[in-house]
Formats: sequence, C-alpha cells, structure tokens
Amino acid sequence: MRLDLLPSQCAAMDTIKYLLSEDQMPTAWYNIQADLPAPLPLVLHPGTGQPITPDDLAPLFPMSLIQQEVTQERWVEIPDEVRSIYRQWRPTPLYRARRLEQALDTPAKIYYKYEGVSPAGSHKPNTAVAQAYYNKQAGVKRLTTETGAGQWGSSLAFAGALFGLEVLVYMVKVSYNQKPYRRALMETYGARVVASPSSETQAGRSILETHPNSTGSLGIAISEAVEIAAQDEDSKYALGSVLNHVLLHQTIIGQEALAQLEMAGDYPDIVIGCTGGGSNFAGIAFPFLGAKLRGEREVEIIAVEPAACPTLTRGKYAYDFGDTAHLTPLVKMHTLGSTFVPEGIHAGGLRYHGMAPLVSHVVDLGLAQPRSEYQLGCFAAGLTFARSEGILPAPEANHAVKAAIDEALKCKASGESKVILFNLCGHGHFDMQAYMDYQAGKLVDTEYSAKEVAMALAGLPSVG
Repeated sequence: MRLDLLPSQCAAMDTIKYLLSEDQMPTAWYNIQADLPAPLPLVLHPGTGQPITPDDLAPLFPMSLIQQEVTQERWVEIPDEVRSIYRQWRPTPLYRARRLEQALDTPAKIYYKYEGVSPAGSHKPNTAVAQAYYNKQAGVKRLTTETGAGQWGSSLAFAGALFGLEVLVYMVKVSYNQKPYRRALMETYGARVVASPSSETQAGRSILETHPNSTGSLGIAISEAVEIAAQDEDSKYALGSVLNHVLLHQTIIGQEALAQLEMAGDYPDIVIGCTGGGSNFAGIAFPFLGAKLRGEREVEIIAVEPAACPTLTRGKYAYDFGDTAHLTPLVKMHTLGSTFVPEGIHAGGLRYHGMAPLVSHVVDLGLAQPRSEYQLGCFAAGLTFARSEGILPAPEANHAVKAAIDEALKCKASGESKVILFNLCGHGHFDMQAYMDYQAGKLVDTEYSAKEVAMALAGLPSVG
C-alpha cells in the first residue's frame, strides 16, 4: 500500500464491480428519437407504399407498444410491475476488467456491463418482460416469436411464465440443432419450440418446397411467427430486436452504466456493442449517444457484427421487408436482402439480414462506426476474456469483446489511457459445443457470398 494514500482511496483504486441499489434503478426508458438531428424514415405499408398507421399494426401488437414505437418523447415511464420483476436481476453490475487490462498490458481502462446475470442469461428479458406485461394488459392469450441462438426465445418463455401467457417459438433450424440446451430451457419455462422452417405455416412450407434442407434464417422464422399471430385474434407477435420499442426497453442498460461510471469517476471514450438486430448495442450505446447529441460529452460508438452477416458494413441502406415471406411492413434499414440466408455460424443471434432502423439511421448519420469480425478471432477473444475475467461470453458477445481488446491494444501501442466500455450481453453456458468445436479446430471463418447477396438485393422492393 502506498503510504501517501488514505485507505478509502486505495479501495477505490482496486474496485472491481460497481453496484447500484434497487431503488437506484431507472424509472423510465430513454428514447433517442427525441435527440436525433434528423427524424427516422417512415415505415411504409407494403401494399400501398403509404406510411403505416397504428391500425395496420394492431393485428400484431397491443396499442401500448405501438404508441411506444412511434413516440417522440424523450422518456417513457417503466410500469411499476415491470420494475418489480426487473429487481430480480437489475441493476446489473458494471465491472472494471482489471485482470484483462493486466493480461493485455494496456494503459486503457476497460469496463463491461454484465447482462448475463438475468434468469435467462442475457439482456433480452429487459424487453421480454415489458412486452409480456403490455400484452397481458391487453388481454392477449398467446405470444408467437422467432429466435436465433435462443437467447430471445428463452427470455420470452421466462416472461410468458411470469404473466401466464402461452409462448410459441420458431427457432432457426441450425440453432435448434446446435443448441439443444437452450431449447430445453425454453421448454422448461413452458414454451413450445418449433424448428424453422417448419411445415406448420404456409411460409415454412413454401421454403421447404424449394429448399427441403434449409438451415433456416431469422427472416424465415419471423415469417412463420407473424403468420400465426395474424391468423389468431387471441395471439400477438413479439420481436426480440429491431423495432423501436424493443431498443427503447434496452436503454435501461446504458442508463445504469452512466450512473455506475460516475461512481467510478470515469466516462467512456469508446462504447462498444455487438450488433445483429441492434437491441443490446442500442441498450448500451443510446444513452451515451444521447448525451453527445445534447452537447454534454463526446464519445466514440462502435457497432460490431459478424463478417458472415455484415449488414452494416456491406449491406445496402434501403427499404426492405423484415421477413422472408414479405408479411411485415417496409422499413428503411441496412439490409443484405430479405431472402439472404447466412452461414450457420455459432453467433446465431447476429445472423439477421437487416438491422434495426434506429441503429441503421444512427450509422447513416455518421454517429456510430460499424466493423465486422470473423468468428475465429471472436472465439479467441472470448477465451482470453474468460481466462482473465472468469466469465465465458456468449458467441454473440465475443464480437464486442474482440473490439474492446483491439481498442485496448491500440492504446498499448499509442500509450493512450482511454476508457473503454462494452456490453457483455450474455453468458455462453449454453454454447459449450461452440467452444468445444473451436478448441478442436472444427470452426472456420466464413464470409458472406457476394453472389447470393447481390441476388437478394436485386429483389429489394421498389419504393418511390
């Protein structure tokens, strides 16, 4: 111990985790639309090409969520019943990655917000609980949804059990086979899980007729879930990412991180999140970006996606359908084409052809910088993290880990002591086969097929 420091100062220097009490949990979600320099492009009806109305969305969503989708208010109050459930795992801890800093020999300060402490093991319950609450209030009996790796399906199954809602999950077939334990968790919570594409829907049957061995995609699974919800007046559809209200619910992450970093006496120079549909990235980044837009503090925002599904870095910013069967409205987003089927990489939650309209808009405005990473480098980063910090990240989260390590090594080379914050959006305890395959040398780096993407983009809808 240095003799010129008080004991309280020594303790502050060595702090590993920063914790908020339950009564310090945010009482409202943050809506970045209130601070954007340009409004979000309108959502269009696929039949008329006109701006979509709340009535157009009513068959799929309760009106309370539709109102959240379109609101321009900066703050949306979190219902007391939702906050009460949140208290089981929120506020989540913010960690200073001191052992990782030592392993990298970097002058950078690395912080990570750990969302793996939720019952489902990821950030997804932040919106699953909210969506289940609003649907229950509207008298809905059943929720249909899609899931990739199973993080979202697990979370909605958990929320459905809390509110007495039946949950039907269409799980992308490659992940259905890769991740049986995640499927088992959904079924434990009471959900019914179906491998997609399936023979249960017209959308699924049409895919199987053309591609009987299809490994599936999130776009196909969305089509199946939407088809079922639209046909049943007692059912609604729930989405785990992409839509404005989903990203809104996740901003509790970044708000907590702001308060925790204030406790640490730091503010991030760089905020990093992995991106597939955009929810966990928005959750950590949007509150900090909002502060930047209001002229309060500067920050660099980095969105990291898989090279096998590089929506932001190599997709086109255009109007497209959110699903393969073209049952959804048209939204302007970075897209690889709604018929694009990515390789079956283990980061199943990031294998979506499109990106959240809000995230796409933010990137298009130059407010966030996208980059793509190959899966082998991401798994290597995940092992480095696990061997220093003790937490095994989900394959999706490894993309953020990889970028954080890269930025820390840049600081080592330059001698700068930047503050880096990333969202560790979930643990990898249900992804052990992926780690086993990686360490056995069975995984390979895959890059999207330029030919297939060109064909998918050629089919983009014509919007005046």
